[in-house]
Amino acid sequence: MLQTGNYSLVLLIQLVLLAYDLFVNSFSELLRGAPVIQLVLFIIQDIGILFNVIIILLMMFNTYVFQVGLVSVLLERFRALLVFSALYLTLSICFHCWVLNLRWIESNRFVWTDGLLALFVFQRTAAVLYYYLYKRTAEHMGDPRLYEDSMWLRDQFTRARQ
Repeated sequence: MLQTGNYSLVLLIQLVLLAYDLFVNSFSELLRGAPVIQLVLFIIQDIGILFNVIIILLMMFNTYVFQVGLVSVLLERFRALLVFSALYLTLSICFHCWVLNLRWIESNRFVWTDGLLALFVFQRTAAVLYYYLYKRTAEHMGDPRLYEDSMWLRDQFTRARQ
């Protein structure tokens, strides 16, 4: 079971990773003259997104709901985050590869193709939804009903058996 002290530490790690992701999304364009630094920031950003997904999955596996076999309840409750996490990670990797490919040789030139602009808009829109859903899910994972036997859980179990 996730103790209060441990939950606070995990939540802090998650929020730091989200803040780093927001920082890179906000200010990476200022470093377009230094593609190597931008590459390192993008790699760390993608690894941070992956770590956040792993942390949420580990928190789900740690719940009493998961341990009694009601995985469908967790998936139903947190499906949006899992889908948007995968979408956001995919869009981020694609955007990072495309930007670095265009700017690696001529880093001082301002290059924005129509396709890159469209990908940029989709990636940033997915980022906003990802931030919202991730923060909401991280806070919902602190719900004590997920970590102990309760009437709500018994009702869910009865519905799942029918």
